[in-house]
Amino acid sequence: MSAPPLLAPLATGEPKNEATRNAYGNALLELGEANPEIVVLDADLSGSTKTKAFSKAYPKRFFNMGVAEANMIGVAAGLASQGLTAFASSFAMFATGKAYEQIRQSVCVPNLNVKVCATHAGLTVGEDGKSHQMLEDVTLMRVIPNMKVMVPADAVEARQCIHAAAKIEGPVYVRLSRASTPIVFADSYEFVFGKAALLREGTDLAIIAMGVTVAPAMEAAEALAREGIQARVLNMSTIKPLDVEAITRAASDCGAILTVEEHQENGGLGDAVAQAVVLNHPVPMKMCAMHDQFGQSGTGDELLAHYGLHAAGITASAKELMKRKGA
Repeated sequence: MSAPPLLAPLATGEPKNEATRNAYGNALLELGEANPEIVVLDADLSGSTKTKAFSKAYPKRFFNMGVAEANMIGVAAGLASQGLTAFASSFAMFATGKAYEQIRQSVCVPNLNVKVCATHAGLTVGEDGKSHQMLEDVTLMRVIPNMKVMVPADAVEARQCIHAAAKIEGPVYVRLSRASTPIVFADSYEFVFGKAALLREGTDLAIIAMGVTVAPAMEAAEALAREGIQARVLNMSTIKPLDVEAITRAASDCGAILTVEEHQENGGLGDAVAQAVVLNHPVPMKMCAMHDQFGQSGTGDELLAHYGLHAAGITASAKELMKRKGA
């Protein structure tokens, strides 16, 4: 293995919250100014997906496709086939659910430069309930050949993920949140595609989280430290390609791994990490995730707590895993 990564710079001072979808809108404006070959498509949700600012700044490069997600992906593929970089946006439920066939056949089979950036993913969609809480999108996207998958932890990282997506050749899926969630990283943080970010060192167990669950995972690690349990925390913002080296090192150093995600355990982060662990360094594992169930209506914070994906729930799961490790 290479040398372990340095600790990522974390936000300090007064806590701040921002939705990753906001960072997406801002990043599109930056890309639009820098690159005339960036085009953006939306499925009649530009106010919610935050592509509206791009539509006003660059109206000739913005296409509102209406409530026709499959057609949107097909048009994005056509534009990409002519040398453009197409960002296609909708809610995660629609972008990956309604348009799955088009993403597979029209984008991934020919390996085109289409970036599917889906907002309103996960439980934190909140009161819209189970019909809109997309909990299977990472599973759907990571299984398709040629597709890359990113799930930023906060708005700082989300902006950098979008810039990285624009540079990556071929299809990319970026999972974004509706809810305003804690800023984890300092402005000096540098996202590296395909690499996990080390947020906290520890050797008793490793907590590997993605997206909006990274912040509560850090809170859980602090709570565990007060009880003498030192948890390593990794932000796994690139799900595909996965940072197998960081996972293997965590398994070797810590002897137990807990994964955390607001997503189904089947096919999600925990599943991906488990494959790497089994093949490289088997250790006890536990997954904090949705266990083959739909969500329900409630605030994002209420739902994370109900399903054990808040700091207290992650802490409790870590303690259960430590018992197994001891056994």
